[in-house]
Amino acid sequence: MKNNTLRKFLFLILAVFSLSPWVSSPIALALGIAFAFTLKTPFPLPKINPVIHRLLKFSIIGLGFGLQLNEALKAGQNGFLITIMSIGFVLILCGLLGKILKLDKILSYLIGVGTAICGGSAIAAISPIIKANGKQISVALAVIFTLNSIALFIYPPVGHLLGLSQEQFGLWCAIGIHDTSSVVGAANNYGEEALKIATTVKLARALWIIPLSLLTMWLFKGKSNRIKIPWFIGGFVLAILVNTYLPIPEVITNTITFTAKAGLHLTLFLIGSTLSYETLRNVGVKPLIFSVLLWIGISLLGLLMVYEMM
Repeated sequence: MKNNTLRKFLFLILAVFSLSPWVSSPIALALGIAFAFTLKTPFPLPKINPVIHRLLKFSIIGLGFGLQLNEALKAGQNGFLITIMSIGFVLILCGLLGKILKLDKILSYLIGVGTAICGGSAIAAISPIIKANGKQISVALAVIFTLNSIALFIYPPVGHLLGLSQEQFGLWCAIGIHDTSSVVGAANNYGEEALKIATTVKLARALWIIPLSLLTMWLFKGKSNRIKIPWFIGGFVLAILVNTYLPIPEVITNTITFTAKAGLHLTLFLIGSTLSYETLRNVGVKPLIFSVLLWIGISLLGLLMVYEMM
């Protein structure tokens, strides 16, 4: 009892510390992972996961107050063609690799859409349409989350090594990193301009859940009409419009965006704290190989397109 109380206390101390300006996105995630693997998270996942989802969504909305409409439109235009090409590439590669590795069709498709669009959100939207079971969903989420965590550490140093500009890195993040949280985290660690571009392009990319859901209904001959559209995308757009057209003092918008970034760091700490040996063990070798090959493929394609278009 005392041991669990102490773990809760230490967990809360680190959670509060992750909100401080001394903690970057990778450090926040690393703190969560280190705690999970050494002391084990003292709170059950059913309590942590809803907090993660809500905090991430409100943090993203808050980041919208740091953008002007013309900036968002420019980023969206630059990322439109890249988005179409990369989604098509991932889905084709997903089908080929799934057959070569003889991976379960539903599991490979879930990992494919998670890689192509926006990680866990895409998996959650597509799962009921293809009638995925609990194990298929959990394995897909686990492998996507694991690669997200790795990407947050790898992408920024690779970007600096290759001499990518803020705009190039922001686009590359939005293409090659699966989940919105890690996209925003990696871009935030690279620079302010990269953060703006990555957030805008990634959220615009998330809207492709709608046509992909319709395509999935046809491919899997599903009759379900449940298409989940991430509501926070609308909140993000509304925040941009408010910041563009209403005379809000800069000190207020700066405070909101600062708070949003702190919220993102806390989100990443909580995400890291949910990782465990059991989660990694449940993934299996084939799904992991499949996911890594998809990720390498989209990362290399993303780099090529960013270099060609910029």
